[in-house]
Amino acid sequence: MRQVKLILSGLLLGTTVSLSTDALAGGGAGVATRPTIAGIVASDPNFSTLLAAVQAAGLVDTLNGAGPFTVFAPTNAAFAKIPQDQLAALLNDRDALTRVLTYHVVPGRVTAAQVVNVRSAPTVAGENLTVNVSGGVVRINDARVTRTDIAASNGVIHVIDTVLLPPAN
Repeated sequence: MRQVKLILSGLLLGTTVSLSTDALAGGGAGVATRPTIAGIVASDPNFSTLLAAVQAAGLVDTLNGAGPFTVFAPTNAAFAKIPQDQLAALLNDRDALTRVLTYHVVPGRVTAAQVVNVRSAPTVAGENLTVNVSGGVVRINDARVTRTDIAASNGVIHVIDTVLLPPAN
């Protein structure tokens, strides 16, 4: 398999990542396009727990799909806030894990400039997220947005510092 070195300046803070040409969305002979949301998550070591969760829930194909999607992506540090036994239980409960992960996804491409103008956003899980902007800080529910507008071929990623938990049914 041929490997392509791709610098995603501004998207992954100048990090050089290797992606197989199979992981790139579109792109003709030797022409690289932006990776999908799943491709970005897979290539950034700060999202290794999110990647494991997406794989365990069987959502890789969805996040490689056409979209567009807006994903509020928790980092490894965000997942580390969950007690280890609770995280292990969540990773082993596909239905609960799918509900938590789809609670991080909003249909459509919503940029940071658009996020600050809304008070709530409907998720793929069917519940709304609360958006609060104060003093230049954007919060999605209780999570702080730490990085914005990571563009993917099928949407956009905003990085958050806390895993979002949907309301109990």
